[in-house]
Amino acid sequence: MNTAWFYLILAGICEIGWAFGLKYSEGFTKPLVSVVTVIVMILSFVLLSQAMKTLPLGTAYAIWTGIGAAGTAILGMFFLNEPKDLMRILCLLMIVAGVVGLKFFAESN
Repeated sequence: MNTAWFYLILAGICEIGWAFGLKYSEGFTKPLVSVVTVIVMILSFVLLSQAMKTLPLGTAYAIWTGIGAAGTAILGMFFLNEPKDLMRILCLLMIVAGVVGLKFFAESN
């Protein structure tokens, strides 16, 4: 796996981190959590911008948001007791399939 894809995966993981940080900062009323959230947010954007130096914009952005959306929803189910109904899980699987498909087809071009 080349560096751009590594940066993109890390950027997606950071997106999950700052989404959780937003939840726990309680509207930026908790200073320490808020500062960490903003730092992780900036790191996510920096890593995404590094990945976009070589990856197509649409592919990089879609994968970044896909990792963030699916990862946040899945972790929310496990750690925040969010709904785990079948349709929700199927929709998340479609996001994951789309991310994998974009990666696969980006490499074939």
